[in-house]
Amino acid sequence: MKKIFVTLFVAAFAMSAMAQQPAQQGNQAAPVKAQPAQAATGANAAAAIENPNAGDFQFAEETYDFGKIPKGTPVNHEFNFTNTGKEPIVISNVQASCGCTTPKWPKEPILPGKTSVINVQYNAANPGGFNKSITITSNAKSPTKVLYIKGTVEAQSDQTTPDKAPNMISNPNNN
Repeated sequence: MKKIFVTLFVAAFAMSAMAQQPAQQGNQAAPVKAQPAQAATGANAAAAIENPNAGDFQFAEETYDFGKIPKGTPVNHEFNFTNTGKEPIVISNVQASCGCTTPKWPKEPILPGKTSVINVQYNAANPGGFNKSITITSNAKSPTKVLYIKGTVEAQSDQTTPDKAPNMISNPNNN
């Protein structure tokens, strides 16, 4: 019985050693395969930058300051832009830096010379200063563009009763 267990153990060990050899060879070949993909990505990025006809964003403003806003009051701002390139801009995604900021963007292509809007809503739930970023991903000359919103959320007073009136018992003279 011991001979069977020893034989099975040796066979399992030999099979696991053999199974690791192709994996090691595969791992060595993986960087060679990844390099052409990275080179192609770099070439595609360079081609996108070198395209003189690509669409291009021109924003009226890239940072908006809400100033002081009351706590619990959602605020909106529209970032207006124009496509100054010769090809349409297609916005594939707009991502805010946190869940308190909600962007809305046009889903249709923005033709050359046309204007459009990216609407940003900020939920002013927490008091204090804020500075949030909104990242736009598109087919424009610069494939990513970052917009910013900032401001200060003012805390509301939670007091609903008047200040404490003087107590006649503790201060009978009322001086």
